[in-house]
Amino acid sequence: MTARPAAGGGRWVEVAPERLAAWVAGFGRRHGAVEEAVIGEVVRLSAADGAVAECHVPFPPLTEAPLTEARPYGEGGPVAALVAHACRERRVGVLLVRLGGHAAGIFEGERLVASKVGSRQVHGRSAAGGWSQQRFARRREKQSSEALQAAADVAFRVLAPRAADLDAVVLGGDRRAIEEVRGDTRLTGLFALETGPFLTVPDPRLAVLQDTPRMFRGVRIRVVDP
Repeated sequence: MTARPAAGGGRWVEVAPERLAAWVAGFGRRHGAVEEAVIGEVVRLSAADGAVAECHVPFPPLTEAPLTEARPYGEGGPVAALVAHACRERRVGVLLVRLGGHAAGIFEGERLVASKVGSRQVHGRSAAGGWSQQRFARRREKQSSEALQAAADVAFRVLAPRAADLDAVVLGGDRRAIEEVRGDTRLTGLFALETGPFLTVPDPRLAVLQDTPRMFRGVRIRVVDP
């Protein structure tokens, strides 16, 4: 479980699906009786002492739509539906792109079943001026274009042939680089399967790709204490 401050107050907590039921039970022990309700794509827990936990549904929508009115926490309610939904094994495509590298993989649950990882050299910006700087900028632009094209090619080879079998596609790396790759019309079907969260990762390597299920399977919870 990881935590970080949330904009607007409170903190974000990420909980593994298998730990979600225990986390909610602990929230009740700490804060008193809990009411649960579904608001959009959030399962909201309101505790007796005023604490609130907003559990964001991964891979929305919630597959079994429970009652939307607030009710006491218990079996068969929104939390139970969320736990079952979050723990379901899915086939997920992952595409990570930065100028320094790219990775594409297909996961069944947490198991990586197909992947391709690559890297391209892209020089940093030059502090020089004049003609040399312009020449360097052109070279860097060419290197960037080639790196992003290589990333698109890998996505097309690894992910596109199995797009019909994927439940979702998760993106990560550098947002600007991903937006450049998005322009490749061969990948339109893949990007139609996009779901959050966007994964902020370093230059993609195999170990980075293998670690992504921890991030995209986790349930994001905004906790606001009384």
